[in-house]
Amino acid sequence: MPRSNTATGWLLAAPLTLVLAAFLVLPIVMIVIVSFWGATEFSIYPAFEFDNYKYLFGSSVAWQVFGTTFRYAFVTWALTLSIGFTVAYFLAFHVRTLTWQITLALICTVPFWTSNIIRMISWIPFLGRNGIANSTLLSMGVIDQPLEWLLFSDFSVLLTFVHINTFFMIVPILNTLLRIDKSLIEAARDAGATGPQILWNVILPLAKPGIMIGTIFVLTLVMGDFITVRFMSGSQSANVGRLISNDVGLLQYPSAAATSVVLLCTVLIVVAGLLRLVDIRKEL
Repeated sequence: MPRSNTATGWLLAAPLTLVLAAFLVLPIVMIVIVSFWGATEFSIYPAFEFDNYKYLFGSSVAWQVFGTTFRYAFVTWALTLSIGFTVAYFLAFHVRTLTWQITLALICTVPFWTSNIIRMISWIPFLGRNGIANSTLLSMGVIDQPLEWLLFSDFSVLLTFVHINTFFMIVPILNTLLRIDKSLIEAARDAGATGPQILWNVILPLAKPGIMIGTIFVLTLVMGDFITVRFMSGSQSANVGRLISNDVGLLQYPSAAATSVVLLCTVLIVVAGLLRLVDIRKEL
């Protein structure tokens, strides 16, 4: 490649590189640096010590919070994958016209016309003790008294997570399924394969890149969330994001930075493991 073309390429990439360095790399570097600082009840002082990490890894509460975070992430992933793959499969193979595929896919975006906070809070009057769900069940005679676990519980947290994040699973899977050559399915059917066999041996292997992309979206969003857990659990449960938020509220920035670094490393390890399972560069 001529030197002039190389220089032109570097010049074109320079603005984006500077933006990423200023607004992504530099903040992360600062968080890592602050995570080694020390703090007292009244001050924060620059230092290079591992007290924040020692306290974090030595705290049983922190381990429980990380366990809760992984539990929320895994259950949300399983439910969003089940719902997202089903919806994407229906749109890709049972909706025949492109117009209806686009229309129904756009309908899936309707919840995104409002903010996450509004969609989250909208569940409270529905799941409350005197909410729509309990009132309906009582009027139908299904239950004798209101169900207390519908709201401010793990159920409400997971329900909201699934509601908010399912779309991030539908889109990449749908994009992958639409690229599958229908002649492969016809060939498998002509060879005597049943519907489940076609699904397991043809469609799922070809849909792996979309599934992995959706998995990365859902896991990273759930593991970094803290507002949903705070509102929908009634402050009765906590995840890592909530732990960081509490430390920031108490002005314990070094402790919050250390927890953020551990969470970031955990997410990066999970994403790196997923990227080794399938080459998703074909989908990007």
